[in-house]
Amino acid sequence: QVQLQESGPGLVKPSQTLSLTCSVSGGSVTATNYAWDWIRQPPGKGLEWMGAINTRGRIFYSSSLKSRITIARDTSKNQFTLQLSSVTPDDTAVYYCAGGETYDYWGQGTQVTVSS
Repeated sequence: QVQLQESGPGLVKPSQTLSLTCSVSGGSVTATNYAWDWIRQPPGKGLEWMGAINTRGRIFYSSSLKSRITIARDTSKNQFTLQLSSVTPDDTAVYYCAGGETYDYWGQGTQVTVSS
């Protein structure tokens, strides 16, 4: 069974860079036909897709975040990562990593608060 686990700081100061890691177990980040996504949910709002990296390493970003977001993967550690620069309080959310052919697997989510 594929399992995903997010990790990273729970508190980030405004203007700094938010960095999260998703560790994948029970499967490979290079599995055929899989994609690995970052999704977030601000308080009181719906899910927002942020971006993804597919099996071949091709990366896709939300147009609204494209100037601030970087997604990468480390195949040696079976992880993929998220960096979001120049954060503001509006970036406060529960951040999820997800993966599979169609969002089959999800991490439990991690709360990130942007505050000074």
